[in-house]
Amino acid sequence: MSATPSSFPAVARRGLRWLPWLLASGLLLSGVAAAATPTAASDRTPPAELVADRQVEAGDLRIGYADLGPKRGEVIILLHGWPYDINSYAEVAPQLAARGYRVIVPHLRGYGTTRFLSADTPRNGQPAALASDVIALMDALKIRRATLAGYDWGARSADIVAAIWPERVKALVSVSGYLIGSQEASRKPLPPSAELQWWYQYYFATERGQAGYTQYTHDFARQIWQLASPRWAFDDATFNRSAAALDNPDHVAIVIHNYRWRLGLAEGEPKYAALEQRLAQAPVITVPTITIEGDANGAPHPKPEAYAAKFTGKYEHRTFTGGIGHNPPQETPAEFVQAVVDAIHL
Repeated sequence: MSATPSSFPAVARRGLRWLPWLLASGLLLSGVAAAATPTAASDRTPPAELVADRQVEAGDLRIGYADLGPKRGEVIILLHGWPYDINSYAEVAPQLAARGYRVIVPHLRGYGTTRFLSADTPRNGQPAALASDVIALMDALKIRRATLAGYDWGARSADIVAAIWPERVKALVSVSGYLIGSQEASRKPLPPSAELQWWYQYYFATERGQAGYTQYTHDFARQIWQLASPRWAFDDATFNRSAAALDNPDHVAIVIHNYRWRLGLAEGEPKYAALEQRLAQAPVITVPTITIEGDANGAPHPKPEAYAAKFTGKYEHRTFTGGIGHNPPQETPAEFVQAVVDAIHL
């Protein structure tokens, strides 16, 4: 089905999707983040909201997405993580569009204006499903090949697409590098200090955790933002703009299933079994890639030297300095834009 304007935003909001493009072209407490030295992002004028004012039926979903730049431009797809939304790219997307790229920024399943087509479809958050959504989106929009960039869940999906469908990916930008995993790999225990970083995964494994995330979704998300980016002094307006996307009716179910699946406490869908078997072999990524790490990333992440050998094509790693945390596109958009452009030209 061809893309159609979303019925969710008001018509008056549609003009906002072009405003950023035009502008671009011319376990811690909240006090910890406030006390830390803020990154430069806190000094910038907040960008206009990135609006997912388009929708398209793709696979199991009706995906809501933002679409900036010339329709015939080279395509870049930007993928957000948990618990964030497309506004992680509120500055990145218009800057790339101003350079002549067509930039697609979709809400992942369980976020924003993305909805399941059927009430009977499992609310499946396994990585294979999320990555397959990217291919379904590309097929629905008739995009043969695109550059993919992402962080957190988005980086994992981009890695999977690049590894399994390299013919669909021109270049890759992946925050925290190689994030392809499997249930088998997750059975191996980590040292206590590493397990501590995954506290929320174990919380979500309990019914209490599911009830807690349901009741305190926004509070939980804010806590994760502060833990993952301890030197990012985001304000209430910035957080609230993204937190609204977490009010999606499928959000809690997707998140809980994702983390329970990782621990082998939830089953995946049979239709993804063959794909998961391939991913369990930790396939290499052959497409041109730039990996990124923030020097103040407070979220669990591997060291660059641990995954460099998984990228066998043209490859470069960059560490963003100055207190950059888990969400580089929002914390340091100019450097992220440059990484995407450079990856395309590797």
